[in-house]
Amino acid sequence: MSGYSGDRVPAMQKRMTEALEALPGVESVGLTDALPLAVSGEGDSVVFTDNTSDLRPSNAATGAAIFNVTPEYFQAAGTALLSGRTFTWHDDKNSPRVAVVNREFARKLFGFAANPIGRAYKMRDGSRIQVVGIAEDGKYNSLTEDPVPVMFFPILQSPGTSTILVVRSRPGLANASTLLGHAMRRTLRQLDSGMPLDIETRDKPMDITLFGPRMATVSLGVLGMMGALLSITGIFGMAAYSVSKRLRELGIRVALGAQRKEVLQAALGRALRLLAIGSVAGLLLGILASRVLAFVVYQATPRDPLVLAGVVVAMALLGLVATWIPARRALTVSPLVLLRED
Repeated sequence: MSGYSGDRVPAMQKRMTEALEALPGVESVGLTDALPLAVSGEGDSVVFTDNTSDLRPSNAATGAAIFNVTPEYFQAAGTALLSGRTFTWHDDKNSPRVAVVNREFARKLFGFAANPIGRAYKMRDGSRIQVVGIAEDGKYNSLTEDPVPVMFFPILQSPGTSTILVVRSRPGLANASTLLGHAMRRTLRQLDSGMPLDIETRDKPMDITLFGPRMATVSLGVLGMMGALLSITGIFGMAAYSVSKRLRELGIRVALGAQRKEVLQAALGRALRLLAIGSVAGLLLGILASRVLAFVVYQATPRDPLVLAGVVVAMALLGLVATWIPARRALTVSPLVLLRED
C-alpha cells in the first residue's frame, strides 16, 4: 500500500524492527506475516518426507500451517524453543532453506523416537527444508483445537509485504500499552509518514475468536445462578413446609426431653435426604454434560474432578443455608405456645 516492493520490503522491515528495539521499555521485537488466532489466518501447505519422490498430495506426510518470521519473533511472542536454534539474519535467500517446526509437526513427520534437528523434509515444489529448531505447540486456529503441525520460516527466505510487528514490553512497565503505543507510532512515522499503521494490544485480535466462548461462559453463568436460586427457593420452601406441618409433633418431642440433634433430624431429615439425592443426580448429569461444556467453554476439560467436586460442594452448602431458617424455627418450638394456640 506504500509502494514497497522487491528488496526494499525486507530492508524496511528490518529498519522498523531495529527502530522499535531501541525504544526504552521494549524487551524484544519480532516480525511475522500472520498472527495465530487472528482473523486473517495463516497459509498452509502439505509436506513430504525427505525420501518421497512422488510429490502428489496423496503421498504427503502431513499438512502444516506456515508463518514467516524474524529471528526475534519467538522471544517477542513468548513461544518457547524446546531444542535447536532460532533463525539469524544470515538465513536469507542465499543460504540453505531452514525451518523451526513445532512439536506436533516433528511428531507427525519424524515420530517421537527420532531426533528431528538437522533432518530434512520436502515441500510440494520439491525444495528441501532442514529443521534447525523445535518450538512448543500452540493454538493457531481456535482455542479448543487439538495440536496442529506448524512450521516457521525465516522471513528473508520467504519475503512478503504483510508486516505484523510483535513488541514485548519489559516487565513492570506502567501503562506499557499507552506509552509504548505513542512511542512506536512516532518512531514508525519518522521512518515513513505515509505508511498505513495500526497499533493494538495482543489481546485485541483475539476478541472475535473469544467472543463465542465468552458469551457461552456468561450465558452458562447466568443459567447457573438461576438454577442455584431455584434450588435454594425449592429447598427452603420444602423445609419450611415440612417444619410447619410438624410443629405440634416437634413441640411434643421437646416436651418429652428430645435433644436438639434429634429435633433437627425429625424436622429436616427428609429435606437433607432429598438434598443428597439431588447432589448425586446432579453429579451424574454433570459428568454426562461435561463434553458439551468442554467444547463450549475455553480450558474446561471433560470430567474435571476439581470442577465437579466444587459444584457439588457449592450446591450442598447452598442447600444447607436454605434449611437454616426452618431449622432455627424447629429448635425454638415451645410446647407452651403450641398448647396455647390449640
